Amino acid sequence: MSAPRKIVKVNNKRKAISIDLHCHIHTVAADVIAKQSRTNASPIARYGNPRTEAQQKKLHQDLHKKLTDVDQRIADMNKMDIDVQAISSSPLQYYYGVEPELGRKVARTINERLAEVTATHPDRFAPLGTLPMQSPKDAVSELVYCMKKLNFKGIELGTNVAGAEIADRQYEKMWAKAEELGAVVFLHPIGFTSPQRLTKHFLTNVIGNPLDTTVALAHIVFGGVLERYPRLKIVSAHGGGFLAHYPARMDHAYNVRPECHDHISRPPSYYMKKMYYDTMVFGEPQLDHLVNLYGADHVVIGTDYPYDMGYYKPVDFVERARKLAPKQKDLIVRGNARECGEVAGLESTLN
Repeated sequence: MSAPRKIVKVNNKRKAISIDLHCHIHTVAADVIAKQSRTNASPIARYGNPRTEAQQKKLHQDLHKKLTDVDQRIADMNKMDIDVQAISSSPLQYYYGVEPELGRKVARTINERLAEVTATHPDRFAPLGTLPMQSPKDAVSELVYCMKKLNFKGIELGTNVAGAEIADRQYEKMWAKAEELGAVVFLHPIGFTSPQRLTKHFLTNVIGNPLDTTVALAHIVFGGVLERYPRLKIVSAHGGGFLAHYPARMDHAYNVRPECHDHISRPPSYYMKKMYYDTMVFGEPQLDHLVNLYGADHVVIGTDYPYDMGYYKPVDFVERARKLAPKQKDLIVRGNARECGEVAGLESTLN
C-alpha cells in the first residue's frame, strides 16, 4: 500500500496533500423531500432523551453554516491544514426509513448537491455518495450513477438499514458492484439500533456510534463479505469502533466455535487487516494500537467535521505521535487515502 510522497502545489505552497476521509455536509433540499414521508424519517428520534434531542437541534442550528456554506468549509479546512475533504452526507440524512420512491429522490438530491459542491473547488473536494439502501436494487443503480455519471470516488453507508445488517445477502449485488467499480465504502453509524440503555449522558453517541460500527464490522467479517469480495475498499469511521481494538477474541472464537467459520476460510483478523480505519480515536495510545494491529498503511485521517464530537487538529495529532516513524505519519496523513480510492487523484489540477 505504501506510496511515494508526491509534492504538489496547494494554496501557493509546495507540499504533499493532506486528506480527510471523514467529514460531513448537509443538503437542505433533501430535508424538504423527506418531510413528505409517512414514516418517522428522523434518526434524531432514536436518541430518546429530551435533553439530548434539544442539544442536537441546537447544535444543528449552530453548525448550519459549516454544514452548508462552501466558503466557510474551505476556510476551516485551511485552519485544519486539510487540503482535500472526501465529503459525505451528514448521517442524519441517510433517510433509510422513508418510502423507497422518496428514498431514491432524496439520495439523488444529496448526490447532485455533493457534485455541485465539488465543482466549486474540484481541487479541494472528493465526494462520497449516499444510496437508498431501503431498496437494494435502487442502491445498486445509484451507486453506478455516482461512480459512472458523477465521477465520485465512492459512497458512504450507514452501519445498519432500519435494523437490517448491511452484510445481509439482500445487499450482495451492491457489494459486488462496489468492488467492480473500485468504490471507497465509508462506514459511518448514527447511534445504536437498541438505544434503550444509552439514553443518558449522550451514550447513544459516546458508546452507541462505535458500538453500531462494531456490530456492522463483525457481520461483514463473519458473514464473509470480504471473503467473497476481497478487493473491497472499506473505511471505518471512529477507528473501527470497538471491534478494531479486540481482534484476538474473534480469532479465538474462530478457532473454537464452528458457527464462526460458516462463511470465512481464514481467521477474522485477516479480513480486518484488509480494511482502513480513521484517526478519530482521540488518544495517542489508541492511534498507536491501530497502527500496531493493522499497519500505518491502513490508517487514514478523519475529523468528523463539523460536529462537536470531531477533532480539528488532525495533522498535528498524527505528527505528535511519538512512537510513529515519519514514513508512517506520511502514509496516514497523505498516502493511504490516495491509494485507497484515488481520493486524492487530483494531481493534474494541483500541479
